[in-house]
Amino acid sequence: MSTSAWFVFLYQPLFNALIYIYNTIANNNLGWAIIWLTIFLRLFLLPLTIIAERNQLRRQKGTTETGVALKAYRNDPVAQREAARKIMRKYKISPWAKVATLFIQAVVLVLLYQVFLQGITGEKVIKILYPFVEFPGVINTNFYGFDIGQDHNTLWAGLAGLYLFTSIFLEYRNHKSWKKSEMYYVLLFPIFTFLILWYLPMVKSLFILTTMVFSDTIRLFRLAFFTEKVELNKK
Repeated sequence: MSTSAWFVFLYQPLFNALIYIYNTIANNNLGWAIIWLTIFLRLFLLPLTIIAERNQLRRQKGTTETGVALKAYRNDPVAQREAARKIMRKYKISPWAKVATLFIQAVVLVLLYQVFLQGITGEKVIKILYPFVEFPGVINTNFYGFDIGQDHNTLWAGLAGLYLFTSIFLEYRNHKSWKKSEMYYVLLFPIFTFLILWYLPMVKSLFILTTMVFSDTIRLFRLAFFTEKVELNKK
């Protein structure tokens, strides 16, 4: 069995966490174990998520201010670039938190794919489990009539694509005029996501859906409380 850093520090801990959750709060249902694992991951990444949401708010303010600056220096490209740099420094806009969050989620996606690719039954599982994690025996991969290890699942891939389309559309709904690039993004990105998830095991769709719902919940919380607080402070 491989003893690489990938296996010891990433694959084995995630596998054990998944089986531990399966044995306990997921009530021997691997689909719910994936959902709980995703939620715990997002809670672990919550500090980065909060920073990313704060950066999003700053970016919106910076974009508005940059638009004013670009109009003021419309005939001077050098002055436009300098003004944009000053605004970026003023609001301390940095994408590192969002990039880190997306990177960690991508690593987990790869790990989950590897888990299902290599199988989750047999003697190999016993060798991977830590001593304090009980071997569950035959693992239940049925999630409301769907095998989460099977690929080409149109329903769950479609739900993920539809949810993504709805989220993006609501984000752009207040635009008075749509650019072609925005229209392509709203239409093609969900379609591309559907095709990728349809090709992969259903567990990916479950992971992506849970991640999007969690992200939107945090965003709604920020809009309901944090933005209101900022507006009150301005008064």
